[in-house]
Parts: sequence; C-alpha cells; structure tokens
Amino acid sequence: MANKRVFVSGCYDMLHSGHVAFFKEASQYGDLYVGIGSDATVMELKNRKPVYSERERLYMVKAIRYVTDAYINTGSGKIDFEEIVDMVKPDIFVVNSDGGSDVKREFCRQRGIEYIELQRKPDEGLDARSTTSLRSTVKCAIPYRIDLAGTWIDQPYVSQYAPGWALTVSVEPTVEFMERGGMSTSTRNAARKIWPYELPNYHEEMLARLLFCFENPPEKGEHVSGAQDAIGICMSGLTRHYYDNGYWPVKIESCHDEATLSWLEEHLCVIPMFPRPKGYSVVEGRRIDEEKVKALAAAADRCWEAIMDHDLDRFAAAFRDSFEAQTAMFPAMMNERVEEYIKKYAPMARAWKLAGAGGGGHLVLVVDSTENLPSEAIKIRIRR
Repeated sequence: MANKRVFVSGCYDMLHSGHVAFFKEASQYGDLYVGIGSDATVMELKNRKPVYSERERLYMVKAIRYVTDAYINTGSGKIDFEEIVDMVKPDIFVVNSDGGSDVKREFCRQRGIEYIELQRKPDEGLDARSTTSLRSTVKCAIPYRIDLAGTWIDQPYVSQYAPGWALTVSVEPTVEFMERGGMSTSTRNAARKIWPYELPNYHEEMLARLLFCFENPPEKGEHVSGAQDAIGICMSGLTRHYYDNGYWPVKIESCHDEATLSWLEEHLCVIPMFPRPKGYSVVEGRRIDEEKVKALAAAADRCWEAIMDHDLDRFAAAFRDSFEAQTAMFPAMMNERVEEYIKKYAPMARAWKLAGAGGGGHLVLVVDSTENLPSEAIKIRIRR
C-alpha cells in the first residue's frame, strides 16, 4: 500500500533546525512534499526581500532527507499554495500551531484533506528555533553615517543661497546608536526594508540613489530627507557631495585612502546624549541668508582640505566653523540640555558639533587622540 502524501508550506527563509525538526515530524505521517513561498510572496507578506532567493531555498529544502520533493508556490498571499496542493493531491496537510488558521482548515475541508497542527518541538539537545527569534539576534551590518561639515546644504532652501559641499563618513555598526540621534537612523531603517542585513555588493552611488528615492517617493508630500543621509550610509569611506539648489548633488567625490581614514578614526569620537524629543522642530525659527550659507560652504571646503593634509589644527577650526554656521541658521539645534553636554565634554575636545539635525542625539568630538577617552565615548570605525 502506497504511503500517504503529506504537504507543508512556508517561506523557509533563514533555514534553521526548527524547520528541519518540523519536516522530520511531518514526514512521520507519510511522504513529505513542501511548498515554498516565492520571492514575490515574501515581499508581499513581509514587506522585505528574502535573505535567500527562492531558487536557493528550493535547493536547500530539497536537500533535507525528510523531504520527498519541494516546489515554489505559484500563487500569492497566505494561501499561495493552492495550485501546488491540487497538483500534489496530498492526503494530509500539516502546519505548526503558530502557522495554523481557520482559513487553512477550511481549505483542507473543501478538498477532503486531513488537517493536522503540530506544536513546535526541537529535537533532543537543541534549542527551540523560529525565524522571528533568529531575526532578533542577527546583527544588522547596514552602516550609520556621520556628517562632518556642510550639514543642511543638501536642502534646496539652503543651497539656493550658495552652493557647497557636504562631508560624510560611513560608519560601521559597532554599536547600536540611539534613534532620533542624528546618525541617520531613520534612513538606515528605510535601508533595512530593502536590504534587511547588509548592503549588496553593487555600485555605491546607485545604491544611494535607490535609497534616497525609496525614502522620498513622489507622493510623500512632506519634508524630503536630505540626500546626504543616503549617501553617507551607502558610500564607503569619506565622501563629499556638492549641492546647488537641488535635492541630489551635482558631483560626488570619495576618499578611500587608508592613511586618511585611519587619521580620522584617531581624531573623532561620539558621545551619546539623549534622543531628540518627539515633536521637537529644529527648523523652527530658522534664519537663512546668503552670508550664513556661504560661511557654511567655506567651512566645508576648509574641513576637506585639512583632512586631506592630516592637519588637526585646521580640521578642528573648520569643524567648529561649520557647526557655528549651522547653528546660526538653525538656532533650535541647540537647547539647554545640549549646552550642558557641550560644557561637560568641551575640555577634552578641540572641536564639537551635533550629529545630524541636533536638538539632542549624539555629540561628535574632534580630539587629540581616541586613547584614554571616558567610557561613554564611542570610537568610530569608518567603513572601507
């Protein structure tokens, strides 16, 4: 007498021991056939790309000894397996208890298929695994960014008065920087919707363009996030980008010289303060004019030149001038709590500025050396 046919379905992205244990238990009811959610279904249901493509997932699932055969489901949504079920004609449909539903139960009833729910049960000696729990422990390698000079020049309402460069460095995620802290966490979170764990190995400026467009769709109808965030995240090393009354820079230059990047790492650190309060407007009361914008652009020029020359005195002076130009245009970047932090950490630094829009977040310091810093100071590692 032929074995019964058993069917299970899922995405099986980030394949783990919990999946194998499930296949093992389900195969005890008969020959096991697996329906695998397509890449399009993963995107539809989870609003992200899968870690592994459907072809890779099919290959891995087929290689498991408890599986008789496997297929890519041809439908969409949570019942994307209908055509595959009609092809396999299983006797039994097996689900994990957290994957069961009345819709699936009714689907099986209409086709005369026995419906079985299993409790998650790891094999002896193994921890219980789920994709959700694994995702919470996998470290995201998407970078952060630090804006060194020219902050705000990437907004046309600033660069309309005078063109200029913004300077950014792409920072490895050696720590989890706070949200609303000026390290471009909102743009980084947008990047994670496209690339959940790491940037793809692709043309960096094109990645930055894709991220900028994703974060600022035409129908957004609100403040446009500055391009320096996407560029600072996606473009490795030290980068400067030139804005002239537009949202995207007219030219971009990058520095990947190891001696220069190491020099910057030796003279920069970040101090966590507090998240910018929700509802706090840093653009309220802004005072923008040609003189202030030209001062911002000139400071960014001097900052780049000093870095290229590895001249700490000139770098610190330009860093200070850039921050003073920013706060002259946007005085709301500063508040009493920020001033308290600056007063506390100024004695150990040659210069300082607020990361990003300010109003809280992180304080970036230019120091003689990153040796013997206080424990709360974060050394940066620039992404090569």
